[in-house]
Amino acid sequence: MIVYILCFALILIGLYGVLTKRDLIKIILSLGILGYSVHLLLILIAYRKESLYPILSEGKKVVSMVDPLPQALVLTSIVIELGTTAVLVALAIRLFEKYKTYDITEIRRLHG
Repeated sequence: MIVYILCFALILIGLYGVLTKRDLIKIILSLGILGYSVHLLLILIAYRKESLYPILSEGKKVVSMVDPLPQALVLTSIVIELGTTAVLVALAIRLFEKYKTYDITEIRRLHG
């Protein structure tokens, strides 16, 4: 149970960083923390104590198996999150080249 509480705390830390920080780099890092904590939560939900891997072998009696679907979803989600992070970093670099700052309030002020 404590693992779920710690995972939820990581989600809250990532959400706090996204909502309260003004620096683009800190926001991107907070999104990474938020995403990977959700991945951890999905893997924790799929885990079953004393279960076998989902590859069946002859001669073994299967009582319960670990669900492989959340693991596949997390692998796909990691790839998507990596692409999203790369786009966000590229956008942050372009904004820094134009406005010479990573502060989003300063960028809004300089824009309009």
